[in-house]
Amino acid sequence: MRRAKIIATLGPATDDPEVLEKIIQAGADTVRLNYSHGTHEDQEKRVKLLHELTKKTGRHIGIMADLQGPKIRIRSFKNGYVFLEEGDEFVLDTALKEQDGDEHQVGVTYKNLVNDVKKGDNLLLDDGRIILHVERVRDTRIKCTVLLGGKLSNNKGLNKEGGGLSAKALTAKDRRDLRHAIQLGVDFIALSFPRDASDVVKAQRLIKKEGGLCRIIAKIERAEAVENETEIIETADAIMIARGDLGVEIGDAALPPVQKRLIKKARRMNKVVITATQMMESMIENHIPTRAEVFDVANAVLDGTDAVMLSAETSIGKYPVEVIKAMSRIIYETEKQRGAQGADYRIEQHFEGIDETIAMATMYAANHINAKAIISLTESGSTCKWLSRTRSAIPIFAFSRSDRTCRRVTLFRGVYPFLYDVTNKDFLEVNKEMIDILKYHNVVQDGDTVIITKGDLAGISGGTNGMKIVRVGELVEHRE
Repeated sequence: MRRAKIIATLGPATDDPEVLEKIIQAGADTVRLNYSHGTHEDQEKRVKLLHELTKKTGRHIGIMADLQGPKIRIRSFKNGYVFLEEGDEFVLDTALKEQDGDEHQVGVTYKNLVNDVKKGDNLLLDDGRIILHVERVRDTRIKCTVLLGGKLSNNKGLNKEGGGLSAKALTAKDRRDLRHAIQLGVDFIALSFPRDASDVVKAQRLIKKEGGLCRIIAKIERAEAVENETEIIETADAIMIARGDLGVEIGDAALPPVQKRLIKKARRMNKVVITATQMMESMIENHIPTRAEVFDVANAVLDGTDAVMLSAETSIGKYPVEVIKAMSRIIYETEKQRGAQGADYRIEQHFEGIDETIAMATMYAANHINAKAIISLTESGSTCKWLSRTRSAIPIFAFSRSDRTCRRVTLFRGVYPFLYDVTNKDFLEVNKEMIDILKYHNVVQDGDTVIITKGDLAGISGGTNGMKIVRVGELVEHRE
């Protein structure tokens, strides 16, 4: 069973019901709604179609709403693009009108840019393909010299080398989009460009104010976010290593060690981690990935990422189904390797809660008695998340009466959901029924060892306080 999860971004390429159904069947675990593109009506149609298909296929699919954030862009050119040569003088003007750009100047959407840059700074346009050196800042105009030239077209992104732009993480558009996403019932909100934990807290408060139950994913894509990574991980429910803008700000050579460190730190802090951006970029146009992309996905899996994300590959690409199949195949083969299966028990750590302690004890026992499966009867999914923080080849099955919890655990590495109502059932009946479900799905058979975690009080969030080791097919005569 594939343990690392796949996130597929929805878009025009997936709006065909047949294509989306094939994507679900090919193995997408969570879908992403990109609020940087499309209208609210577009997102509503996609969610409605998804619900229809998940009901048809019997799959639990999580839904993530990805907010645009303060994406800083240049404005447009009269002719759609210009060519800049090394050594040219070029001006960024925050007061220039929308389509008045030419080979000498262009407008900028971010009015405060003139206060955030100074002489000597480098500005990177179009993901670093164009580099401008700031010579002078006066009024609304930033006079630059072109260090690296090339073709520059309309509405390309702008970053400051090393970070330092003060734009707020939540724009007015983001607030509108967040409210809309909550109304759609999404499971996760991805917050773009947070600088520190306070930006995450603001988003959490807004979600609570709007009555939302979705979890926050903090996207690490600013240099400041790397500097404040520990606090951000502590505050958020999950992080996304968004390597596009992050690579522009900190430099491409710094990305690999930062990615590895963030994955390791997030897992040790009991948080979910997603690796994203350009994972299978060539498959936007081609039906097979490059060897470099194969290694990129495999390395993220070996590092311990919970999920890998596809963006344009599925939203606008020519081969959305094939890219899911290819990524799933790469993950599956990678997870056969010993390095992807070795357990790490965090023996030196102190556990704060009973349920977390039970999770760690369960993983230790499961790996030492060669358990076939772990069953977690869960209300909120927290025990499953703690179980999944220990690297193991043993599948974890989340049995919950909550549809939302079943969707939430689709981001947890090695966790697979089953909708199951424990209400008004005794312990023995619950144990038997859960094991029978796994037998029906050919996960276990008579003679296999299974570990079950649950609480004395069914239906109570955070109440897991016990584990039970059972042999499939053997009757247990005593009550717990």
